[in-house]
Amino acid sequence: MPDLHEADLIARSQRGDVHAFDTLVRAHYSLAYNVAYRLLSDADAASDATQAAFVRAFRSIHSFRHSAAFSTWLYRIVTNVSLDLIRQRDRAAQSLTLLGDEGDDGQQEREIPDESGDPLAAAERAEVQQVVQAALRRMNPDHRAVVVLYDLQGFSYEEVSQILNLPLGTVKSRLNRARHALKEEIATSGELFEK
Repeated sequence: MPDLHEADLIARSQRGDVHAFDTLVRAHYSLAYNVAYRLLSDADAASDATQAAFVRAFRSIHSFRHSAAFSTWLYRIVTNVSLDLIRQRDRAAQSLTLLGDEGDDGQQEREIPDESGDPLAAAERAEVQQVVQAALRRMNPDHRAVVVLYDLQGFSYEEVSQILNLPLGTVKSRLNRARHALKEEIATSGELFEK
């Protein structure tokens, strides 16, 4: 989407044009959902978080000041909504644990279709993806956010800094610690990565 066109859509959205905002949603939905899914590891929760983030963005579009890219501003909202859901889920899990309620955690694995035509390679990739997603779920949410945004979504250090509202040095050090934590989490499934 050309920046001039997006700037016009933002300006129209700030004046209350729902159709203009809907165009922005369509343009950014896929990446916003992907960020939420990588953070939450649950398709339904990611869908809910993405929806909530776009509602929040619409309600606060008037506060967007163009000091950063619209996508950076939007993904900050998506990340904050997702991290809030993680914290709520963690608090709920702790409450259930304190009550002595044990049961299925409700986590749903998401199958990502592979159209490569090589069933063995597809099975190996799916297994690796499951191990990585499981490791991400066990990570500290702040570390998970940095890994998802930088390593999985491809945002630059500066963009991650803006999205998470953190100093650049903090992003770099958190990413380093997060990568070490992820490596340790994955080490239990090392045979998948020895090829």
